[in-house]
Amino acid sequence: MTLSQDERELLRRITDAGQPVAMSDFFHDMYPPNFPVSAPEEDPDRVAWQEQQFGMYQASIKLWEAELVHVVHPANGERPDLVEPTEAGRTALA
Repeated sequence: MTLSQDERELLRRITDAGQPVAMSDFFHDMYPPNFPVSAPEEDPDRVAWQEQQFGMYQASIKLWEAELVHVVHPANGERPDLVEPTEAGRTALA
């Protein structure tokens, strides 16, 4: 499987964490907001950032569908799923 740049970077961060993590914890680190909080909803920078965030959710779904990560602790209403890389996920980074 060929990983996109975002999928590869997200998988690397999950692997480097060394413990179960929420994939979404890395989204803002990878793509920090680059607009003022007061920016209107239609601000081009805000819209572009939102699209990046949606792309990160798609990347996380693809990692799970490809069985490169597995859920260790399912979401419980207080926190999202916590995942770890699978052996296949570690191999994909090699």
